[in-house]
Amino acid sequence: MDAYELTSGYKERFTRIALFEPFQDLKRKTMRDDKDKKVDIAGMGLLCLLYFFEQKLIRNTKVGVRELTAFLEMKTGAVYALSPARWESLSRDVLQVFRPPTGKRYSVTYMDWESGQEEIISFSFFKANTFDVKTNTQYYTLDDDGLELVFATKEFYSEFQLSINQLLLRKQLEKGEFKGALRQINEMRIDVESLEERILHLTHELKRNITSEETFQRYSRLIEDILLRLSMEHEEFEALQEFVNETKERLYYKDHTKKEQEAYALILQISTHLEEVHHQHADLLHACTELKTSALQAAQEALYFVGIDSFNFDQDITSSVISTPLALESIKGLVAPFLSLEQAKLWSPLTLFADQQIRDIREDVKGSDFLEVESKEEEEYVMLIRNQYTILFSLLLECMEEEKSITLDEFILYIQRSSYIEMLDSRMFYDFFLLLHHRSPLLPNDEEQSEETHVLDGVRRLLEDRTLEVVECKNVLAPHKRYSIQNMEIKIEEVDDDVI
Repeated sequence: MDAYELTSGYKERFTRIALFEPFQDLKRKTMRDDKDKKVDIAGMGLLCLLYFFEQKLIRNTKVGVRELTAFLEMKTGAVYALSPARWESLSRDVLQVFRPPTGKRYSVTYMDWESGQEEIISFSFFKANTFDVKTNTQYYTLDDDGLELVFATKEFYSEFQLSINQLLLRKQLEKGEFKGALRQINEMRIDVESLEERILHLTHELKRNITSEETFQRYSRLIEDILLRLSMEHEEFEALQEFVNETKERLYYKDHTKKEQEAYALILQISTHLEEVHHQHADLLHACTELKTSALQAAQEALYFVGIDSFNFDQDITSSVISTPLALESIKGLVAPFLSLEQAKLWSPLTLFADQQIRDIREDVKGSDFLEVESKEEEEYVMLIRNQYTILFSLLLECMEEEKSITLDEFILYIQRSSYIEMLDSRMFYDFFLLLHHRSPLLPNDEEQSEETHVLDGVRRLLEDRTLEVVECKNVLAPHKRYSIQNMEIKIEEVDDDVI
């Protein structure tokens, strides 16, 4: 345990706590109304903050003690009995706690255990806004600390704490604050464990409390929201894991100075702990998915059977029909949902005249179940491929000009600069070079190959009396986001008479 790391940011944390110090001062004040009933002074302070915040939202700048007094009397006058003078005194006392009458800022003295010294925090909850000379009235408005206190009293959604910690972790990793990131991961583990307990509690609550269709729908929407949030957090975990792995590889290949060795050791710990938290979170996502598929279905079935068990036909249907004078049509409408559908087996004489499949069982019929491709369609497809390959090879010859060899990456660069760049989007381009490599070396007058590679007839015609050889290179090319291919060296040479 690092004591310095533990107390890091102590001032900011204590400042958040000290924001609520005025409420403690208000609680220490005692006041009773005319009927000897104790007045909630702290509640009056919160009402004061909310009132000034609402006035700030509607951009009302002329708000002072008189307006605050009218609001408090209107809001709490039904509970407390006070004279107009006491209402105004109450408003002034509440406002003076947040804004001392001496003109100084509200201050709190505390011991900063990060620096080891006693510090003073000053707050400005309210500030003077305008002054009306005619009525001698001072108007006030919320200052920055007052706004922060209002926001701090608003409900904080704890289910988003894990997402917030993920964002903080990414920022710390980007800045290289590995010690803080390690601590942040430990906080994320606590968040995951808290979520696990909440989902377990939700599972028990779901099985116990579903007694109506409305309750079932409410729990169903709640689980859908949780599952969506967990899925988004799972994706963020994967992105963080990838970022940590990239950082780990980058530090591994750097110079192994003492500082880099410490950073590498920390990033290894971060990677291990992050994987553990990610695994726990993945189990939580799996459990929530099962909760959606199994527990909700079981609850729905239980709700259905509870309805069946609680339904009494004699009491709910028979007694209603007998005791209530209903028309015949109304009785049919009441009973119809509980009657089974009419079923009847019918046979039509027209079946005798339907088409019959007559076949001699002695005939040995083989494999005529599937239609075969007609030879004409096959020839048209082969001709299309042959023409495309011929165009590709003619472009290759134009790119080579008088050269005897060229690499595939040079030819792709030539295609990208030409008007035939759309060829790189087609798989036919890559199949062509794979076929050339497979048939390499390609000879112009090889009759044995001409039967097997008839789609390359146009290529052999352009070759004339030369031979084509394709050899693999080491690197891999990715000219398109969907396709990648091994780089190749393409050679075209004259054929010796002895070879022919």
